[in-house]
Amino acid sequence: MGKKIMLQGTASNVGKSLLTAALCRILMQDGMKVIPFKSQNMALNSYITEEGLEMGRAQVFQAEAAGLKPSVKMNPILLKPSSDRRSQVIINGKVHGNMSAREYHEFKPQLLDMLTEHYEKISNEYDAVVIEGAGSPAEINLRDKDIVNMGL
Repeated sequence: MGKKIMLQGTASNVGKSLLTAALCRILMQDGMKVIPFKSQNMALNSYITEEGLEMGRAQVFQAEAAGLKPSVKMNPILLKPSSDRRSQVIINGKVHGNMSAREYHEFKPQLLDMLTEHYEKISNEYDAVVIEGAGSPAEINLRDKDIVNMGL
């Protein structure tokens, strides 16, 4: 099983994605087979892989830093906001549907097994996994259904 490091921040937009890419590049240059992983990302802009699957652009940048082809296994869940309280939910690169924030919050626990399988698989295939958290892990009101930070 590969080594793991998780980057967390105090909020969104504090540099986690860039630091994740930098760590991927450093570890790759040190001869390690490394992969970035962000279980859930929220972004308006996405990337379509060679297989026609959709993922977050930040993980594409991180994949390139690691010397890898972008793959949805690096970002299994993508949320694309469609309004203040609704998002398009993309799971494993495919549109699952649109959900309100409340609906998604209730749906999240069903995703934990799938995310754990993805994570365990890449942990066994790579020397190192650089995990990017989301938002702030200190938001205790979200901890019970966390699938991105310490909940993973």
